[in-house]
Amino acid sequence: MDEKISILISEEEVSRRIEELGKQISKDYEGKTLHMICVLKGGVFFMCELAKHITVPVTLDFMSVSSYGDATSSSGAVKLVKDLDQPLEGKDVLIAEDIIDSGNTLHYLSGLLKGRKPASLKICTLLDKPDRRTAPVDVQYTGFEIPDKFVVGYGLDYKQMYRNLPYIGVVEQ
Repeated sequence: MDEKISILISEEEVSRRIEELGKQISKDYEGKTLHMICVLKGGVFFMCELAKHITVPVTLDFMSVSSYGDATSSSGAVKLVKDLDQPLEGKDVLIAEDIIDSGNTLHYLSGLLKGRKPASLKICTLLDKPDRRTAPVDVQYTGFEIPDKFVVGYGLDYKQMYRNLPYIGVVEQ
């Protein structure tokens, strides 16, 4: 581990923004049950914290897709590693993602899940890197828009390390 990590977004800023997102989502889904889908592994930290701030009834499911491996940039090829346990038909679905980079993963995932006939499908991401976008993605809730830097912390990793950092940091090699 020769990487140097500098703080991009502090723990306090991350916590405050997740609380704000939870309040907005609660307002938008008032009177409904929200089915949250976590994109593993990175999204688990974000989704769990976000769910604590949502006041409408919530159900959870998990799926795993990969386009990174151990690299610092997306390979572009999306692989479904773990599918959902529950059907989506008729449910109000919110995908909770840690970061949207190229958009390839969420573009693929959105198309796959829309085919399962949810009542609605929206995306909430903690981080968005619009400068890296190569595939169209319609994001309804964004925590932070960030520059094109490789980041870790709050679920984001580099070679499976640094997920447990309570802030968003930039890897400087």
